[in-house]
Amino acid sequence: MFDFARRVGLSPRQRGETSGRDTCPDIWELDNGAFAVIGTDVTDQVRDRLPEDVHCASYERVVIVTRRTMIAAKRDLPDA
Repeated sequence: MFDFARRVGLSPRQRGETSGRDTCPDIWELDNGAFAVIGTDVTDQVRDRLPEDVHCASYERVVIVTRRTMIAAKRDLPDA
């Protein structure tokens, strides 16, 4: 298992994307070095439209996060 080690980027509140504890796209670095993304699950809506070389296993989900979320995370992401 893993633990959430640190938020990557600004919090949803700091980005102005939430006023409470609802709709909160977020990115977290895990203690094992992987990243967890919290976003809107669109797997069922896009599964048939994935590019030919993109695959989504039954245990995977396609999630969308806002552009603001990704841009805010950029400064905290390692180069390698």
